Amino acid sequence: MNTTTLILNPGYFSRRNALDWIFAMLVGGGGLYALNNYSAAMDVYEQAILLGSIPSAIALGWFWRPLRALMVVVAGLSLLGIALYQGQLARAESVFLLKYFLSSQSAILWMSMLFFMSTLFYWLGMFSRSQSSVMELIASRMTWVAVTLALVGIMIRWYESYLLGPDIGHIPVSNLYEVFVLFCWMTALFYLYFEAQYRTRAMGAFVMLVVSAAVGFLLWYTVVREAHEIQPLVPALKSWWMKLHVPANFIGYGTFALSAMLAFAYLIKSEATQTRWYKLTPLWLFGIVLCFVPIAFRKSTAEAGGSYWLFYFIIASLIVGGILLGRKRIAERLPSLEVLDDVMYKAIAVGFAFFTIATVLGALWAAEAWGGYWSWDPKETWALIVWLNYAAWLHMRLMKGLRGTIASWWALAGLGVTTFAFIGVNMFLSGLHSYGAL
Repeated sequence: MNTTTLILNPGYFSRRNALDWIFAMLVGGGGLYALNNYSAAMDVYEQAILLGSIPSAIALGWFWRPLRALMVVVAGLSLLGIALYQGQLARAESVFLLKYFLSSQSAILWMSMLFFMSTLFYWLGMFSRSQSSVMELIASRMTWVAVTLALVGIMIRWYESYLLGPDIGHIPVSNLYEVFVLFCWMTALFYLYFEAQYRTRAMGAFVMLVVSAAVGFLLWYTVVREAHEIQPLVPALKSWWMKLHVPANFIGYGTFALSAMLAFAYLIKSEATQTRWYKLTPLWLFGIVLCFVPIAFRKSTAEAGGSYWLFYFIIASLIVGGILLGRKRIAERLPSLEVLDDVMYKAIAVGFAFFTIATVLGALWAAEAWGGYWSWDPKETWALIVWLNYAAWLHMRLMKGLRGTIASWWALAGLGVTTFAFIGVNMFLSGLHSYGAL
């Protein structure tokens, strides 16, 4: 009996194959190499984070095997970029690979282009006659490459900050430019996981819309504010807490955005057979709100970048109108309502868990930086509103069986709340977090 049980249920480590152990050794060796070469730039807490990230990275690679290849490629390209710099930031303009591919700004620009292209190909696949569209396959591969380049850009930017000066160097999660890159690749990577788990690429057409919108903001912010320039940290951000709080926060933001786009897909599919336009009024209203979002980013009609937001408005209008007009065809390609509902729930559950962790870490960071765990700063207040919104959503789901249309509209409303907490607070409210202002 015991022997049979052991055979049917092998232990966690006994299920590992040779490639798993080779990957573990690579991660362990890489982590120890980084500790040996860069420990002088770390305090004891940062060294502890690095050591703790080694088993975490190994566990993630064992949990979802595509991450192994992603980590290895990102590490290889990042080390190549670092080697090409030879300790001189000026080489970014003279070395071909750095100038056009591996410098942080080049890699992030490639990421931006590929996210746009993947969104386009996902939608081309949505209207393809084939059920297993080549367009969607291309889109998925482009998304993987975009995530890879985003991570390479982040790693190289981290190194570039130290080339500017030891007192300037910091992990690139400190301003809106850097966290938008973080948001883009995290959201895309979570989507790719769900794409693989449910074996459907049709959801990508909707999810990548929010990623492309974030990329659009990133490019506008780069042009208007020259946000890609690396700046020294403000005193409040010079803390090892930032390395934990910000990534955990953006896992929450990314998965909440992902769930909202799947909620939109759910509503499109559920209303696909509706022929009376007045019964689609809620979807039209959502589309109007989406199209007019750029108005919030323009402080005046003469503001630089205004023509960009006009272009955004036109594109957003065409996308929303096209989705509603082609809803029957789109509904045929989307997975079942049950799958959309399940992924939406799982995304919110994961996001809520990490957002909770981020909120606790933020309180601990605030106690260290400002002497109090909670000060009802606008950013803190809106973070609490976001947390309460999704706590209520999950409560209704688990206790009352919330499903379907109501759950989807609630998830969409949550995107509005989350967006204001993410960007709106920085624009319209002042407080202890004003260092993130537009």
